[in-house]
Amino acid sequence: MIQKSLSPASPVYLDNNATTPLIPEVADVMAGCLKENFGNPSSTHYYGNKARQAVAKARKQSADLINAKPDEIIFTSGGTEANNMAILGTASRFQSGHIITSCIEHPSVMNPLKYLEGLGFKVTYLPVDKSGIINPGDLEKILRKSTILITIMHSNNETGSIQPIAETGKIANSRGIVFHCDAAQSAGKVHLDVKKLKIDLLTMVSHKFYGPKGIGALYIKTGAELKPLLYGASHEKGLRPGTENVAGIAGLGKASEIAKKEMRTRVSGMRYLAKILFNELRKQIPDIKLNGHPSRRIPNTLNLSFPNVPGSLLLDRLKNEIAASTGSACHEGSCSPSHVLKAMGVSDRDIFSAVRLSLGRSNTEAQIRKAAKVIVKAYRGLSIQPIS
Repeated sequence: MIQKSLSPASPVYLDNNATTPLIPEVADVMAGCLKENFGNPSSTHYYGNKARQAVAKARKQSADLINAKPDEIIFTSGGTEANNMAILGTASRFQSGHIITSCIEHPSVMNPLKYLEGLGFKVTYLPVDKSGIINPGDLEKILRKSTILITIMHSNNETGSIQPIAETGKIANSRGIVFHCDAAQSAGKVHLDVKKLKIDLLTMVSHKFYGPKGIGALYIKTGAELKPLLYGASHEKGLRPGTENVAGIAGLGKASEIAKKEMRTRVSGMRYLAKILFNELRKQIPDIKLNGHPSRRIPNTLNLSFPNVPGSLLLDRLKNEIAASTGSACHEGSCSPSHVLKAMGVSDRDIFSAVRLSLGRSNTEAQIRKAAKVIVKAYRGLSIQPIS
């Protein structure tokens, strides 16, 4: 598509929801910082000013991606820290209360909420329909006077299904409830406007859209308040003390700038390639099942159940030709089913036969057509036995 692809001998990379390759322009910006821009942004001399300017530029680039103001962006070490900062920082501010989330959130949302439940906070987990989407009507029914926070992901990391964020934001805003949105899988892949969506707090993750690992950001709407998780100096408005990772921040900024510029091309290109891949697979494997909403999802993601073949076994057969993931957690030979697919009502058999194929900007149509052929060949080559 846009980026030069990996070596022809390399497996076709279809695991972009796990992480994305660094864009060369991003790497160049980071290299420049590492080689020349070594100053501490807190220093007042020439070298500190250069570093501070690089951070300020990246803050604006990151803000522009989601239609925010630069001073509404706080840099973090990634999505986990940003989600924890949003959730625990809000809870610490209120000291007690009721929180609403969905039952398919990422562990970096689920686990802080479980921790808060241990401290006496009340948490309600909204169910999802068979497409993995919450019902805003259900949300309105469970609101309480004590509700302090609603935290709902923008799109799901396994299925790509997109939640009704605008409706959720409207409900939260009308009641004066803080609304946090984990947009780790959406930022840089689809258009986001925090003002139109009425979001108070939004999580961005650099390495999900061709930036470096170890850096992310939390959008904090002007007027929203959080208690810090760490205490130190006054970096990042005192919410994230510690000397800034200038190279990482500059990389996030450049990745944001490129994402904004390429957004229309990325969306249409991913949609086109994902459609080819799904249609080619369905042509040869008619009983294949798509998990998630057929259209209301980020355009690069396909979560597919392959009839009567464990997803882990299929991926093992494909490991030299395709790089992809299952949704189930597998460790030392035993697997626990995906909590996301389980919540959607997917059968255990289809959960364990599920594979997530997530495309990226480096994929070409030739790669995708090749991927479809090798997946079909591997599937047919397996001994197809019903999964118990």
